[in-house]
Amino acid sequence: MKQVEEIYWLRFYGCLAVFAFHLIDRIERNYLEHTILDLARIPTVVGTPIFIFISIFLFSVRYRDEVPHHFLARRLKYIMIPYAVYGLIYSIAEYVRLLASGENVGLVGHLTEYLLFAGWHGYFLIVAMQFYLLFWCYSRFRLWRWLPAGPGLLLGAAVSICWWGLFRYLNAEPPGYLHWIAPVGWIYLFFLAILLARYYPRLLQLPWLKHLSHPAWLVTMVAGIIVLSLLGQLEYSSKETWVVPLFILAALYGIPRLAERKATPLVKRVNEASFGIYLAHPIFFSVVDFVSWQVEMPLWLYVLALAFVGMAGSIMLNNLAAKAEWSGMLFGKKLQVTAVPAQKG
Repeated sequence: MKQVEEIYWLRFYGCLAVFAFHLIDRIERNYLEHTILDLARIPTVVGTPIFIFISIFLFSVRYRDEVPHHFLARRLKYIMIPYAVYGLIYSIAEYVRLLASGENVGLVGHLTEYLLFAGWHGYFLIVAMQFYLLFWCYSRFRLWRWLPAGPGLLLGAAVSICWWGLFRYLNAEPPGYLHWIAPVGWIYLFFLAILLARYYPRLLQLPWLKHLSHPAWLVTMVAGIIVLSLLGQLEYSSKETWVVPLFILAALYGIPRLAERKATPLVKRVNEASFGIYLAHPIFFSVVDFVSWQVEMPLWLYVLALAFVGMAGSIMLNNLAAKAEWSGMLFGKKLQVTAVPAQKG
């Protein structure tokens, strides 16, 4: 079997991007806000979209139109159980913190906000599960006959841009992250993954893709984002209108150029623990915050502590969870970095 080496690099980048995004957020909340930190957020906003894209891309490459019968059941088990476990951990910890701060908060309402309305960073798991179901339906019922990936990408990008733009324009805040977990905001990722998987690995042989993958498009997009950022016109998260074209152009540029680039041992090591890192790193960030409340830390030490404790603690927890099937199911399964069948050109 031929390995899809690009996926290792994408998952490595996505994992570090999510980690860095939350690290920068802690710095700005606890120490200072600065334009440089805002600019540093720009390459991190694609972290969550990368994970959604990877899943659909791999499914399309591996299964094509023959999805196995156990597809949904297996993913439901390894996605939704960690969602419930970590959701409880984060919600109870925040509930205790709020009580200790003297705030009047009800336990049932608080748990509802976290678990039912996905009001924590694990909202990504709800999004992913919906796209697993969509992929199953798209393949099982041959929906590509009515909505091919090419037109679907154009339509999906427009829908996603309008979705995020609407909530930004209305300044609306539904309970939890309800508008974040709605699949319409991420639908462009689904069709982009289906489209690229369809032509993989012959991507640069397609005239339209070769044209759009020219670095000038991506450089121009990033330059515009930086200008708007310096003017104070942007908000920073993966749920912004400008992230949609940024991710599409970055994927079209990066994936063909990552082909056949062998992943290093470090890249594969982070891949193995990526699910655990994604879920657990805020726990260890909070440990550093607790220490910093007791002992004054200079900024440089705080940043180093966040980076080291957050990454090392998450990897250690993921390794411990991998010791048994039940613990891996509860706290995040350790990925097996093995060969992934790729379509033949």
